[in-house]
Amino acid sequence: MGDDKLASFVLPAAAVARDDLVGWQEWCRTRLAFVPAPSLDRAAWRRLSPRERMIHDLHRTATHANLPLLQTPMSRLVEKVLISRIETNALKFKPTTRAGVMVTGGGYQGKTECVCEIAAAFEERWLALHNYLNPTARPGFRDLHAPVAYVQTPVTAKPKSTCKAILNFYDAPLNPRMDLPDLIHQVAVSLRDHGTKVLILDDITRLRMHRVDDQDTLDLIRAFMSMNVTLVLIGVDIPRSGLLREGRYDLTSGQWHLPSKRLKVNGLEPTQTERRFDLVELDRFHYDNDVQIASWIRHLQGIEDSLRLLDARPGMLTEDSTMPEYLFHRTDGVVGLLERLIEDGCREAMESGRECLTEDLLDDITIELTDTPQRDPEAGEIPDVPAPQRPPRAGRPRNTVFDDRGPAESLG
Repeated sequence: MGDDKLASFVLPAAAVARDDLVGWQEWCRTRLAFVPAPSLDRAAWRRLSPRERMIHDLHRTATHANLPLLQTPMSRLVEKVLISRIETNALKFKPTTRAGVMVTGGGYQGKTECVCEIAAAFEERWLALHNYLNPTARPGFRDLHAPVAYVQTPVTAKPKSTCKAILNFYDAPLNPRMDLPDLIHQVAVSLRDHGTKVLILDDITRLRMHRVDDQDTLDLIRAFMSMNVTLVLIGVDIPRSGLLREGRYDLTSGQWHLPSKRLKVNGLEPTQTERRFDLVELDRFHYDNDVQIASWIRHLQGIEDSLRLLDARPGMLTEDSTMPEYLFHRTDGVVGLLERLIEDGCREAMESGRECLTEDLLDDITIELTDTPQRDPEAGEIPDVPAPQRPPRAGRPRNTVFDDRGPAESLG
């Protein structure tokens, strides 16, 4: 294989920003395009020329930096709730308020990636269903079809700034003289003219309910639900953020059930929000019983299959008596922290020449989350990182039985 063709796999284009239409569509087209490095053992690697080794090592580094999005029992629950709501609303013809979905969970638990992947898959099906044309396009207007819009909630959200963030997704013209009613009208026009069925507002818990502007913004967001779109709100620990009052979590459905009694005398705002949204949690992994341990190990197996270390052995992350529990202790079952630990560990394994992940090697890896200026610590978007510590050497006995279908899984 020529160098140019090898390098094309290794050197990706600039990262795509999903919060504008062109970037979102580009991400949808290319999100599965990355080709991981081929698996080579040390003997095969030594047979490469020095330049081929350099390119292959760069490709391996890119592979570890772009680990695939793996389904978990928790993400399947989110998918079930979200896709049901999106597809049902998309097929409605009545001009009624569309129920929305709130996706909650801790920081670094993959909420955004999970929701975006589900929405992108819906968009692909919806576009194919309509032959990639906008069925609601008006005569004389450009046929721009955008079934999904992804917007990040401004850090200091106000009604005007929230409208402008949505309009910026469509690159809609903004007149500085536009007042709030004009902006809301322009949002409604953009949603309608682009045939948008799903509006995702990420980082919604940046809203603080003790601020008047943020309360007004939540009122505005509820108004968007009458614009014939499914509103999907993503946030950290939504039940305790003030957006909703405390609810009860149902392990079977993976949803929060909210009490109907009113806690406010001077208004129905919380009740209106509760009525209009399904709340589903993307939880972290747990490690308290055999079923939960089996789910964790199955996830580690999926990661292990994606690694390209020269001396990696089968079961490198799963078959050692303490490695699964060690990885859980290091990450508290948070998939984003696990990904960071594995990524940095693979880089250290390559640079040191050890080419295998071990507990001793990972002991020297510190998970640093200080390089994330786009995240708001006050909104809980950066989790606490467990201190490196070894689990008891005896480990937890694992008597989970794997059949041909794999272990049983649950949230626990």
